[in-house]
Amino acid sequence: MWRTRAAAACIICRSLANSSYGIKRKSPLQNLHLVSRSIHHPCYPSAKFQRPPLRISIQQFSSLNRLPLHKTKLLNVKHGYQSHRNFWLARLASRLLRVRYLILGSAVGGGYTAKKTYEQWKDMIPDLEDYKWIVPDFIWELDELVDIEKLLKALPDADDLAKLMPDFEKIGESLASLKGFLSPGYNLVSEVIGASDLLLLLGSPGETAFRATDQGYDNDKQFKKVSDKEKIDQLQEELLRTQLKYQRMLERLEKENKELRKLVLQRDEKGIHQRKLKKSLIDMYSEVLDILSDYDASYNTQDHLPRVVVVGDQSAGKTSVLEMIAQARIFPRGSGEMMTRSPVKVTLSEGPHHVALFKDSSREFDLTKEEDLAALRNEIEIRMRNSVKEGCTVSTETISLSVKGPGLQRMVLVDLPGVISTVTSGMAPDTKETIFSISKAYMQNPNAIILCIQDGSVDAERSIVTDLVSQMDPQGKRTIFVLTKVDLAEKNVASPNRIQQIIEGKLFPMKALGYFAVVTGKGNSSESIESIKEYEEEFFQNSKLLKTSMLKAHQVTTKNLSLAVSDCFWKMVRESVEQQADAFKATRFNLETEWKNNYPRLRELDRNELFEKAKNEILDEVISLTQVTPKHWEEMLEKTLWERVSTHVIENIYLPAAQTANSGTFNTTVDIKLKQWTDKQLPNKAVEVAWETLQEEFSRFMTEKKGKEHDDIFDKLKQAVKEETIKRHKWNERAEDSLRVIQHNALEDRSISDKQQWDAAIHFMEETLQSRLKDTESVIEDMVGPDWKKRWLHWVGRTKEQNIRNETKNELEKLIKCNEDHPAYLANDEVTTVRKNLEARGVAVDPCLIKDTWHQIYRRYFLKSALNHCNLCRRGFYYYQRHFVDSELECNDIVLFWRIQRMLAITANTLRQQLTNTEVRRLEKNVKEVLEDFAEDNEKKVMLLTGKRVQLAEDLKKVREIQEKLEAFIEALHQEK
Repeated sequence: MWRTRAAAACIICRSLANSSYGIKRKSPLQNLHLVSRSIHHPCYPSAKFQRPPLRISIQQFSSLNRLPLHKTKLLNVKHGYQSHRNFWLARLASRLLRVRYLILGSAVGGGYTAKKTYEQWKDMIPDLEDYKWIVPDFIWELDELVDIEKLLKALPDADDLAKLMPDFEKIGESLASLKGFLSPGYNLVSEVIGASDLLLLLGSPGETAFRATDQGYDNDKQFKKVSDKEKIDQLQEELLRTQLKYQRMLERLEKENKELRKLVLQRDEKGIHQRKLKKSLIDMYSEVLDILSDYDASYNTQDHLPRVVVVGDQSAGKTSVLEMIAQARIFPRGSGEMMTRSPVKVTLSEGPHHVALFKDSSREFDLTKEEDLAALRNEIEIRMRNSVKEGCTVSTETISLSVKGPGLQRMVLVDLPGVISTVTSGMAPDTKETIFSISKAYMQNPNAIILCIQDGSVDAERSIVTDLVSQMDPQGKRTIFVLTKVDLAEKNVASPNRIQQIIEGKLFPMKALGYFAVVTGKGNSSESIESIKEYEEEFFQNSKLLKTSMLKAHQVTTKNLSLAVSDCFWKMVRESVEQQADAFKATRFNLETEWKNNYPRLRELDRNELFEKAKNEILDEVISLTQVTPKHWEEMLEKTLWERVSTHVIENIYLPAAQTANSGTFNTTVDIKLKQWTDKQLPNKAVEVAWETLQEEFSRFMTEKKGKEHDDIFDKLKQAVKEETIKRHKWNERAEDSLRVIQHNALEDRSISDKQQWDAAIHFMEETLQSRLKDTESVIEDMVGPDWKKRWLHWVGRTKEQNIRNETKNELEKLIKCNEDHPAYLANDEVTTVRKNLEARGVAVDPCLIKDTWHQIYRRYFLKSALNHCNLCRRGFYYYQRHFVDSELECNDIVLFWRIQRMLAITANTLRQQLTNTEVRRLEKNVKEVLEDFAEDNEKKVMLLTGKRVQLAEDLKKVREIQEKLEAFIEALHQEK
């Protein structure tokens, strides 16, 4: 029996040894790609540590699992050899008992290996939570938008569906019958297809030839060699076709997704879903950047928030790249000239409609309409020109533009003026340095993404911007290089390898995160975005640069560029925004501490709040003009008006009339001259005096300090408001006509009603004449020099001219003493007599000097005589009432001054009424208009409200606002993540 069982064991071992069916070949695992082997067999060693090949030559095996074979010991007996039993039954039983332990150990080890493989696969799968933002918001809200229960109720029952399903049991039986015929060929075909798919998707040439396996049970494998070049070309073509296929599928899905999101956003706008739409992340972030652009940081707080800075040489295609990313031709265009004259911040966000709007304007430009596009380009060009100061070519003022549309990548880009190498005619001399300083100011931000644009159609050695970028980002950790006009480069460049060197980062002395090649049109400014996209796609499909693997598929097209830039932008935002929020939090603490130490009892009022406070104070001061008493107005008006007209009254009316022979001629002369004066000059002079009086009072109220409550921080603003109001205010033109009639009637009246008015007129005349006499004495003293008392007391002497005038004065005084009734003018013979008398004493005198001296001498003599006459007329009121009948006393000059005095009083009263009833209200209205204009002019407010306190409060307000918005943005960012 033992021999029978041993023979059976030998047969089983030989069958196990020949289980390869006579084919000497490697395991199918050896034909798979290394990645595939590692995927399907994680315990399989890598190429570096491969096991020695299995030897499949026939060996001795036992039918029992891994039982070692022992040679049979034969005993010498009578009839041949007899096997020695050696207790084999006991050994067999012990071996059989070990089988269960082997099975149990194999099960435990297999379970552990499966668990370990599962954990490895689980670690290899990326965390899809990071890409949750790719899926539209409405997908996560389908449970809110779609009633699942109603859909389930509308679906048919499971029994009804089962009746419609085919009989899978019969189909399974039919397939089972064919399984035996198809399994060998199916296995072979699946192996070949799997290997080719792996090679195609990985883009690797793999092995140099396919290895085909012959059917049968041969021990050796057969190989069919194919040339390396043909194989590589075939794989590359297949790879390009597959990539283009999936690219088209991706574009189709993106288009469908865009239309779907547009539809959902439109429904949300119409209010179909009662869901309050939150402000988008990119809009919140853009608001923070807008506030920072206006923030004048004087406390070492710098703006290090990320944004995409687009730099490049002039005419390198910066604007075209931005337009392709924004999917609209929104920028002014020019050929070979500088069009971007100031930084333009473009905020891209997703929305249902493709529109654009400025930060400081509510008008929306529909980017799907050509007329709106033209209007937008014109508006940008106008804003650029207005921002450029006189004598400059470029400006540092940033123009903020927001573009929304379906499918736009969310990011913030800043288009900078193109870098130039030479300043041409018509440019400011410092244009080149200004552009460099603007570019450096934006690029030195350590969190800014630098989008370096290089023209591929020109020689690389002519590039200026690459050196500038390499200085700002030498390690290339935040730089993305874009090669434009690749279509022209492919035609013009003699060596295509030069383009490959640029894209691989080997030609320029700079490093970058990524390198991209794009085509932004054929150079025609009238091309649409869609036509440019079609041209770009068609170019790269047929380009030799892709077919020869000089360019990778993910390195071309503006679509891939836009996705890459957006990913880098948001990655930088997530990495740096919290750090910037902490920096502003520390700045806020420092500012608050400084305010508490310097201004502990004052509220933190920023510039706008201070302006409102100053506005209220100014309006209160204007209203206080109405509280001025009528008496005060009339006294000021009367005094000022007489100061203005007194010279004309004395010199042109009183003195000429006083030279007449009798009272009738005096009154006639006075009436004529008063009428002429009233018709031509007096009303105008009166209005000028009233306006100046109003200005003086207004200025007094505006500049008057009000004790401890006075805040000198408003002084400049009040002064500016006062000047602007005075410039705008104009007196009512019809006031002169009515005033002329009133003044004419007042001067026509000659009747003095009582003695009090008579005495008042005499007093008024005496004051006037005394002031004129004092002025005349001062003039004569300057002409003749000091008298003998001053010469002795102050040790001063006379000049030669003063001595001559003094001698002339003495000679003229003798002439007056000889004839007290001498007229006001010297005759020629009298001048000659005086000159000869002076020459006789050795004094040479010019006739003009004699006449000038005579005018002042006679004036003094006349004024003294008039004052004496006033004293005589103090008791002349009685004679006046009797019209000076039977009296030699004539006081017509007293009547003249009474008429003048009464006219002044009536004019002052009339002007006071115009002031209080009309002009003060008009002035208040003008003040309000000026304040409103100043409120809208931020530059005016910054210029007028200055000082450390204002700046500190302004910075504190801005830092608080920035911190709050950053915290809100960070919270929304975490929620989205």
